[in-house]
Amino acid sequence: MGKRKSTSTNTMNREKLVVFCGMIYATDILGGRWKLLILYKLEGRRLRFGELKQHLPNITDRMLTLHLQELEKNGLVVRTVYAEVPPRVEYHLSESARLLAPIWKQLESWGIAHRAVMEKEAKLSAVL
Repeated sequence: MGKRKSTSTNTMNREKLVVFCGMIYATDILGGRWKLLILYKLEGRRLRFGELKQHLPNITDRMLTLHLQELEKNGLVVRTVYAEVPPRVEYHLSESARLLAPIWKQLESWGIAHRAVMEKEAKLSAVL
């Protein structure tokens, strides 16, 4: 998101690890609070900026703009601008992003199951 010095240890480590490991590459381009959720909300449809913002609770315009730009730069979101007045812009998933759909569905299922386990453990701890 922010600018980082190209000579920083963090940047150098990131560049080496991204090349070294596919998992690190994937988490690097999908990391953050909003990116997977943006992709999830775009699944199977085209949304305008305002429509997408309505589907994402509490995201700021700036954060949504930055994430959409990064997702577009990384080939996961396609931005279509229509020559109309006022201009109309729509976002949809690229073919590469569509391949992620089964993965985020599995993550969602895992998240629901894991949350239930953690809530059950919290209730047991409270009783003891």
